[in-house]
Amino acid sequence: MSDTKDKNVQKVTLQSNDNSTIVVDRIVAERSMLIKNLIEDLGDEAIASSPIPIPNVNDPVLRKVVEWCEHHRGDTLQSAEEENDNRKKTTEIEEWDQKFMQVDQEMLFEIILAANYLDIKPLLDVGCKTVANMIKGKSPEEIRKTFNITNDFTPEEEEQIRRENEWAEDR
Repeated sequence: MSDTKDKNVQKVTLQSNDNSTIVVDRIVAERSMLIKNLIEDLGDEAIASSPIPIPNVNDPVLRKVVEWCEHHRGDTLQSAEEENDNRKKTTEIEEWDQKFMQVDQEMLFEIILAANYLDIKPLLDVGCKTVANMIKGKSPEEIRKTFNITNDFTPEEEEQIRRENEWAEDR
């Protein structure tokens, strides 16, 4: 079953950490390098007979990740070398991905963690760029408010940090 057409129709079952299962096309599941390598190691018979456990990801997050993988199923997979060369230094995100990432912060961070765990670099990039865009152009106080972070610096400590990092300030 190494033929690409067969891989498109072959199904795999993914099992989240809360024992929910999702049946997806193998080609979609293989957007995750972790799952792709697991399938290669276990073989076709093993994945056909039992679900692939995804212990670090719950059902709602796994469903979002699968939705992203389904949308991007036709994207070409780049080698690690090409990916490093081509990785943009911008925070630009495709329109579909922007809409996909319009979720609450908890879900956003869960998607980022899942993408990292499942080794889906393009999804991890989109998640991190989304967070970068949330921070861009904001003051430390605005960032704290956005992410509900308590400022635990005294005014004196904050002033010392500003003096030590003056070189980084926009002028």
